[in-house]
Parts: sequence; structure tokens; C-alpha cells
Amino acid sequence: MQDVKTVNNALISEQARWQELASDILKQAKAQGASSAEVGVSSSDGFSVTVRLGEVETVEYNRDKGVGITVFFGQRKGSSSTSDMSPDAIKAAVSAACHIAKLSGEDNCAGLADPELLAKDYPDLDLYHPWSIDPEQAIELATQCEAQARAFDKRIINSEGASVASHQGVNVYANSHGFSGGYLSSSHSFNCALVAQDSLGMQRDGSYTVARDPSCLESIAAIAKEAGERTVKRLGARRVKTCQVPVVFHADVARGLIGSFLSAISGGNLYRKASFLVDQLGQSIFAKQVHIYQRPHIPKALGSSPFDAEGVATYDNDLIKEGLLQNYILSSYSARKLGMRTTGNAGGAHNIFINTSDKDLNGLLQLMGTGLLVTDVMGQGVNIVTGDYSRGATGFWVENGIIQYSVEEITIAGNLRDMYQQLVAVGSDIDRRGYIQTGSILIERMMVAGE
Repeated sequence: MQDVKTVNNALISEQARWQELASDILKQAKAQGASSAEVGVSSSDGFSVTVRLGEVETVEYNRDKGVGITVFFGQRKGSSSTSDMSPDAIKAAVSAACHIAKLSGEDNCAGLADPELLAKDYPDLDLYHPWSIDPEQAIELATQCEAQARAFDKRIINSEGASVASHQGVNVYANSHGFSGGYLSSSHSFNCALVAQDSLGMQRDGSYTVARDPSCLESIAAIAKEAGERTVKRLGARRVKTCQVPVVFHADVARGLIGSFLSAISGGNLYRKASFLVDQLGQSIFAKQVHIYQRPHIPKALGSSPFDAEGVATYDNDLIKEGLLQNYILSSYSARKLGMRTTGNAGGAHNIFINTSDKDLNGLLQLMGTGLLVTDVMGQGVNIVTGDYSRGATGFWVENGIIQYSVEEITIAGNLRDMYQQLVAVGSDIDRRGYIQTGSILIERMMVAGE
């Protein structure tokens, strides 16, 4: 069993060491003529175990570390990285970055984040919670989870395994504007996937839980039960006739709709004119009742961060309000390309929420009446440039608000612009297992291609 106090002290010491290393790298870059520079240092360690059919299938230990260095000679930029922390390797990486910068063309948008935007004082977001568990104990938990799940129903004939994982790490960022910051973080998870069979064939499904704090994980019993229930419900699947009907995206997959929206308003896609939401600030994108917002400082949340990948302070931000597009998601570079200011999102978004109704999933199905409940989607059929949406799907056919049977081998299609405008309601069944937190989403009408 890991001693939590020992692990804590080791990681705190490691953070101090990485900040000292980052400071030294900045000095080396300056000595080689760089006008400015930035350094990111990260390290992580942990393990994962997988048990299948009662036998240990894998035990994996991970220990990763790396340094990313970016230097600027005026507005010429060079970058390099290394996983070798030896003095000679670091020196070579700094020299490589400087050499690349000297050979690069000038870019008037290149450079560090503006000094006044850096996170001078940032909160402790309680992101680090070590788990006093060793691989042997993790194997026991995974074995229990799989055994309980397989015993749920006699139609469960096989397992794709149960897994337990635990990881922790350190992130440090520093730049020549005087910023130096870092924080510890952790992530732990259970996962179980099963196979069930009836006269019509086999079906697969499962369940998982993930959290920064192991005390916030769902219980082994809860994951086993949900994995069993979800797998058995998939049995008897059939195709439906091609039709246009309302569609409910289960909370598990509804985050993908919000993820596509975030991609469409990300700076890189916008300045490249590779988004259907170019030049749409202030325009109606979603139905009027929709509010989508970022909250990066929620303690323990998976998407929380005190500062972004450029050291810029993160902050609460409304992206959609009353259906209107309020803000983009920008780094310093993409903001300059667009003639705007960074939103503190270098590296991505942080804790995205959408306002919900008072209806749970069953309430949404009642509101829908007859249509399709989508529980899984497949393929890469989302075109951010045009907004066209077409993906393989599985789920359940619903009539009069009641699930009738499982559905497979269908395709759902539409256009994101139309889908967002036709968003009827968001359920209260919020899935909190990621940085996008949403309930199930009811879309007024989509094309369902089947028989």
C-alpha cells in the first residue's frame, strides 16, 4: 500500500524541482539570445490493472515526464521537447529551439501571453487526492466488480474486462515575463464492460466512474449493476424504418454535441476559416433558452485549472446566453490572429456546463413522445466546417414516452446549426465524468436512416 504522506512529500518536492529546472531553462534561453521564452514541465505516475473472466490480464505501471521549450527571437518562434531531464539533454533541447527560431519566418502574432493577463494569484482547486491502493488491492476490486457484473443476468456470457486505474502528477509552467506556477493533480477510475447474448445475437455495453478524489468514485457494486443493466437492455436490437423523428441524446453521448460546438468556436478553427461559426459573435446559435458557460475554479472537478497552458488566469465565461454566441475559446496566438484577446483557454476549455430543465431522462422521453433515444454513436461524421452531422448510432425506440426495444445499425443525420436551434430541453440527469457536464439532450427532429 502506498503511504499517502510519502507520496505527497515526493510530489511537492518534485514540483519545486521542476520550477527550479524551468527557471534554469529560461536563463539558458536568454543566454543564447532569445528575447523571450516559456517552459512547461510535467510528470506523472500511476498504474492500471485489468481483470478478465476472473484472471489478471494486464498490470501496467506508468512513469512519464517531459519538458516543452518555446523560445522567441523577436517574432520568430522555435520549439523543442525532451523526456530526458539530464543537464546535457536540456542544454541540447534549448539549443535546438533557438536554432529553429533563428531559421523561422517572422509571425506578428507570435509571442508570450500579455504580462497583465498572467495568473499572479491563483486558487488551490483541491485537484490532488492520492489513493492509498496498490496493484494487488486494485486487482481484488476489479475482480469483485467483474464477478458482480457477470452475475447480474444469466444472459451475460462474456466480459471485456474490469479495470481499476490510479494516476497522479505535477504540472509546472514558467515564462520570461516572470510567471512561474504549478499544481498537483490526480485521477482515479473503475471500468467494466460486458457481453450478453440472446437468440438475436450478442451485445456489448458497460459502465465506468472517474474522479480526482477516490472517495468520490461510485461504488464497485453500483458500477457492476449499471454495466449489467445496460448490457442486457441492449439485447433484442433491431433496425427501424427510415424516418424523421425527435431524438434524445443520452447524457453519456450528449457531451459530444457540446464538444462539437466548442470545436467550432475554438480559435484555431476560426482564424483558419474552418468552422461553421466563423464571424457569428452575437448571433443566435442555440434555442433561446440555452445557456452554456465555463466555470474553471470548481474544487476537485476534472476540468478545473487555475491557469491555462500560457499561464493566463482562467475565469468564468459565458459562451452562449439566451441562445446567442457570447465568446470564443482563444489562446493568445489565435486571439491575435482574430484581433481579439485571449480567453485563458490555451490548451482547451475548463468545466463546461449547459443549463438543465427539471425533467430527468424519463421526463425527456415523455416530452418526446415517439422517437429515438441514442445511447452510443460511432464514426467521425461531424464536419465542423459545414456543420453537417452524420453518425452511426445505437439506442432505443420510444413510443408514448416508453422504451419499446433496442435499436442498432442505424444512422442519425442533420446539421449542427439546425440541431442547436432545435434543442428542446436538457435533462437533469447530468453526467459529471468529464470536463463537459450535461444531461440528456432532446432535439426536435433528425433524420434516422434504417431499413
